[in-house]
Amino acid sequence: MSEGAGLSAAAGAFDSVAGDFDSRFGAWLSVAAQRRAVRAELATAFPPGARLLEVGGGTGEDALWLAERRRAVLMTDASPAMVAIASAKFRGRADLCAEIAPAEDLSRPALLRQGPFDGAYSNFAALNCVGELDPFARALAALVRTGGTAILVLFGTFCPGEMLVELVRGRPRNALRRLRRGEAAARINGRDFTIRYHSTAELVGAMRPWFQLEARRGIGVCVPPSAAEPWISCHPLLLSRLESLDLRLATRCAGLGDHILYRFRRTGEPA
Repeated sequence: MSEGAGLSAAAGAFDSVAGDFDSRFGAWLSVAAQRRAVRAELATAFPPGARLLEVGGGTGEDALWLAERRRAVLMTDASPAMVAIASAKFRGRADLCAEIAPAEDLSRPALLRQGPFDGAYSNFAALNCVGELDPFARALAALVRTGGTAILVLFGTFCPGEMLVELVRGRPRNALRRLRRGEAAARINGRDFTIRYHSTAELVGAMRPWFQLEARRGIGVCVPPSAAEPWISCHPLLLSRLESLDLRLATRCAGLGDHILYRFRRTGEPA
């Protein structure tokens, strides 16, 4: 399916890179370190036996990890190619399935019929491809049971690590890009699209009154962003020390993370 066949610019960009997405990003140690931090939170938030909805699940790596630990996951993504790859990984498993659904269009009857879910999560900035968060929040509320948990991982809006990397690489404009409000230009595989660096206030405001923020923590406060690749992967000892520092600073320095992980609790407010 192409962008002209109904995909958004962001979905089309990720569709074009789906085939080599795992090999391209899976080898980067900085990504693995940040993913470990997120997965530790997912394992704590969602007990074995939980039925979960994933938003923007890409090639299904997190869903598969959770299923191997006795959670059932319905993974959604806007990219048909990503969903096809995830579905191939899930083949033969009754606890996993993948469906094409953009984060801004979760109110589809096919999804609603499968709810309510015990919880939901979205990893590695899928929601930064969504311009307006209010429709997403309302739709998510209709899919998550009262008392359920939502773990949302978005780009931070002030990341010293990225600023340093971009300045060292001679790209000062990129060093300040997260400070911009409104749409920001992005490119993957030669495909242009736009993202938004949503602030904490913007996200919490959109999720209210259906979800209450319980906690947030920085993901990649000291562990550098992927812009530092492949250099940082050549220095595993340094990265290991930075990962240890992250464990100590994740809560008090949450706003400085490459990503910020937000934990919400579903209230009893009707969607």
